[in-house]
Amino acid sequence: MSIVYPYKGNLYINLTNRCNMACPYCIKYKWKGRFRSHNLRLSREPSAGLVINEIQKRKNPGEIVFCGYGEPLIRLNELVKIARWAKMNGLTTRINTSGTANAYHKRNILPELKGLIDAVSVSLNGSSEREFKTLNRPKSGIKAFRHVIDFIKESRKYISKVTVTSVALPGLDTSKCRRIAEKLKVRFKLRPYLDEYENK
Repeated sequence: MSIVYPYKGNLYINLTNRCNMACPYCIKYKWKGRFRSHNLRLSREPSAGLVINEIQKRKNPGEIVFCGYGEPLIRLNELVKIARWAKMNGLTTRINTSGTANAYHKRNILPELKGLIDAVSVSLNGSSEREFKTLNRPKSGIKAFRHVIDFIKESRKYISKVTVTSVALPGLDTSKCRRIAEKLKVRFKLRPYLDEYENK
C-alpha cells in the first residue's frame, strides 16, 4: 500500500481512493489499483501525520502532488494540514483534481487553499454538460460540468498556476476543451489516453 510514491522527480500523495466521479476510462480500474509498480489501493485512509512522516523519509522530494486513485479534496482537512507543513518547509505543492470539491463540500473551499497550494490541475474531459456527464459519470449528474467550470474560474483568485487537463479519449474533441481553457484564461495540457498497463 503506497501512501506516498515518487514519479518524475516529484512525490505524490495518495490520500483516498474515494471519488465523486466514476469515469469508465480511469486507469485505477484497468490497472487494478496499481500505478507503475506502486499499489495505490488503500486499506485505510492515512492521517496527515502519517503522510508527513512518509514525506520526511524522502530526500529531495521535489513538488508535493496530491494525486492518487481518488479525489484528494474529499479529505480537505488532511490536505490542508499537509500542505501547510510542506510550505513551512519550503516545498512547492500541487493538486490534481476533478474540480468538483465545492459541490462536494457545499461551500467554496478555495480560500482555504490560498498560500498553501502553488498549482492546481483540473480534469476537464467533455466540452458540454451532456458529454461531460456521459464520459465521467459524476455523482452530481448533469450539473457537474458547470461545477467544474465554476471551480476553474474561482481557482484563479486563490492559486497562481491553474491548468486544465484533458485526456485524449477516443471520440473526445480535446480542441474544444482547449478552447474552454483559453476562454477561462488558464493553461491547457493534453494527457495521453492510457490503456495497457505501463510499468515504467
